[in-house]
Amino acid sequence: MNEVTIRKLKCLKCNEFLAPAKTLLRYLGHQLSYELPRCPKCGQVFLSEEIAMGKMLEVEKMLEDK
Repeated sequence: MNEVTIRKLKCLKCNEFLAPAKTLLRYLGHQLSYELPRCPKCGQVFLSEEIAMGKMLEVEKMLEDK
């Protein structure tokens, strides 16, 4: 997802444009900081299918194999 696409995303709840922000993700007791589009008002994060099925799935498999 590129910068132009991110700037067009809006939070359905707050009607605010999402902005890239460092977001702390937790899984199986591990923490990972990742920059994701997030609503500046309510903090809701947008996780694209590209990230969920790519990078996140890769990290999930790596952690579960330990």
